[in-house]
Formats: sequence, C-alpha cells, structure tokens
Amino acid sequence: MIRSLDRARILDDVDTVGNEDRSRSLLGRFVLGTVALGVATVGYAAGVERRRWTLRTAELPVLTAGAPPLRILHISDLHMLPGQESKQRWVAALDRLEPDLVVNTGDNLAHPRAVPSVLRALGPLLQRPGVFVFGSNDYYAPKPKNPARYLMPKGRKKRIHGRRLPWRDLRAALIEYGWLDLTHVRRTLTIGEERVFAAGVDDPHLRRDRYSDISGRAPTGPVLRLGLTHSPEPRVLDPFAADGYDLVLAGHTHGGQLRVPGLGALVTNCEIDRSRARGVSRWGADMWLHVSAGLGTSPYAPVRFACPPEATLLTLLPRGARVPKQRRRAARRRAPSDVR
Repeated sequence: MIRSLDRARILDDVDTVGNEDRSRSLLGRFVLGTVALGVATVGYAAGVERRRWTLRTAELPVLTAGAPPLRILHISDLHMLPGQESKQRWVAALDRLEPDLVVNTGDNLAHPRAVPSVLRALGPLLQRPGVFVFGSNDYYAPKPKNPARYLMPKGRKKRIHGRRLPWRDLRAALIEYGWLDLTHVRRTLTIGEERVFAAGVDDPHLRRDRYSDISGRAPTGPVLRLGLTHSPEPRVLDPFAADGYDLVLAGHTHGGQLRVPGLGALVTNCEIDRSRARGVSRWGADMWLHVSAGLGTSPYAPVRFACPPEATLLTLLPRGARVPKQRRRAARRRAPSDVR
C-alpha cells in the first residue's frame, strides 16, 4: 500500500513537472510569436507601406450655385530627401490628373539639399496654377526625438529645432514658376473663367501664424473662398470659419502615421481631435476641412502603418449638389500612371 502511494505521488510530481514544461513551452511560443509579429509589422511599416503612394479622391459641395466643377490637387508633407526618386516620379505623374489648381500645404523639405528634388517632383505641376504655405520642416530640418513625446500633454513638450533649411530658395523657385505664396496674404485667383479667393497663414505649429493679418470677411463674389494652413489648429480654423471661408486645406498630422485599424489615429501632433487626423470633415456649420495625411515622414521615424502616404484630388461642386457620403470620405485609388 505504501509503495502504491509513493508511486502515485511520483506520478503526480511527473505530471506537475510536465504541465509546467508545457506551460513554459506555450509561453515561449507566444513570446516568440509576438516578437515575430512585431518585427514583421515594423518591417512592413518601414519597408512597404511608407512607399505605397496613394491617391485619394473626394467630392465636396462648396462652390457657389451654378459654378462648374473645380478640381484641386492637394499635396502636403513631402519631407523630401535627395534620392527619393520613386516619390518624385509618382508626384510628377499626378499632372496627368489635369487639376485646375494645385495646393501645397508645406513641410516639403527634410534635407538642406532637397530643394532640387522637390522641384523635380512638382515638375509639370508647376505649369499649372498653384498656391502654397510653408510648415516647420521647410524652415528647420527634423531631429531625432523620443516617440513618447507625442503622447505627452502639449504644455510639457519642449520644442526642438534642427538646422535651418533653404526655404527661401524653395519659395523663390515656386514663385518664379508662377505659384502664389499665401502666407499672411489675401489673393483673388482666376482659374479658367472663374475667380477663387484664397488666403493663408504661416505655420501655427511654430506659432508663426498671424491671422490678424488676413482677418475680415471673405468676399462673396468668387466661386470659392479657400483657406490654407500647415497645421490644422483650432485657433486658426475658428476664425477662417467665422470669416466665411468655404474650405480650408491643411497637412502636418501625417494622418496619425501609425493608425490602429478600427480605432484610427492615436495622435495628431496638434490640437485637432483624432477623428479629423486625415480626410474630409465639417468645421462649424458652413466650412469644410480637408487634412492630408501627406507623402513623407521624418527620416528619423520612417514608418507608416494603416496610413499610406497620399495626395488627394478634390472635386468641388456647387453647394446643394447631392454628394453621397462615401464620395466625401476621400476614397483611395491609384494614380493614372500607377507609378511605384
């Protein structure tokens, strides 16, 4: 009897050890699987998605009654480095869309020698009517930053600037081609046979904005009243709306850059709410907002997930035109050239 009990205890001990070994084995497999998934995700985000150039399209009823459709190509946040030839080819091929107006909302540069690369990218688009404002990475080069700082309250962040970039050279070249710098100015453009009123501010992210320089009601005669800002800060969007602008275009957010499927952007890097980190939304009762997720990243954070680099073709229609909701959501499609 005693021997039988001893044998049972031994068997129980063996089973316990076996169960512990199996548990450790399962835990090890889980950890290895999690690590492998993480490595694969980072590899995809850095090696595939950040080069998956994407064209989005949307239709917005913002023009005066009876106006013909107006097609605006919105480009933002190129963050260009010398040698990014795939990006340059893809952007240049967007000219085949034949937009009526090209709008650039800044952050074109990521390197002191990137101005020629930006001009090659914009290439044929520079022969079309265009307007622009600059962002922080037109004035200053990016620097390495702790990613956790984007999750910190804004008041606790210390602003970090890199070395100065040749923004004056870029500005001079864009103006030479005929594009208008809308930084703190109000202008009326003639697009085809229609007039468009436009105004812009310098980058609110750097607190360079002076909305008071352009304040006042926008005129009602033009078919469109268009506002430009790099960073979509509410302190700038609110006065644009109060002054009667129909549409404001912005960039800066990168769409969140790393998005969680089903949840969306985790951060916006500005005071706008996460639901507006990219795409079309209403701001107030009468104004529309479009935030571009942009075409680049900082060279120190070259990853995107669930947020491919993008440009957007906006087709503007007269107010009152019926636009199905899904066609206002900046649907994704390839550019006509399928350049990769």
